[in-house]
Amino acid sequence: MQEVIFAAITEGVYVVTSRDQDKVNGMTAAWVAQVSFKPLLIMVSIAFTRYSHELIKNSGIFAINVLNDEQVDLGKRFGYKSGRRVDKFAGLAYDTAVTGAPILPEAYAYLDLKLVHTYPAGDHDLFIGEVVDAKILHPEAKPLIFKASTFF
Repeated sequence: MQEVIFAAITEGVYVVTSRDQDKVNGMTAAWVAQVSFKPLLIMVSIAFTRYSHELIKNSGIFAINVLNDEQVDLGKRFGYKSGRRVDKFAGLAYDTAVTGAPILPEAYAYLDLKLVHTYPAGDHDLFIGEVVDAKILHPEAKPLIFKASTFF
């Protein structure tokens, strides 16, 4: 059934980043959605076991970096290894916005969020964040659309 969902549900590809004091990390995610206009709320679904889950829960901040259609390799960089063992930002420049969460300057766009709710959802938690800053960095680019065959 999972292969049907991968084929039928269209999703973007994002790098969700967070910072907890001197610890920074990012992870590739596809399960991101807007859930409210007022206030402007965004949801990301993250497994309990992910290092980013721990950082977001502890710090209360995260950013969603929207990858462009030429950034499959960047998506893979943040998707295949744990930030507990590997510094995924090694040699990679990043900026920060309002919350201090890492912003990837080469991304198509970013959303900077403060955590407002957490809900359990099976083997994941749904983190609901209020957007405190957002910007399209490269309007000439196109967002990357997730295809399982590209990443698995």
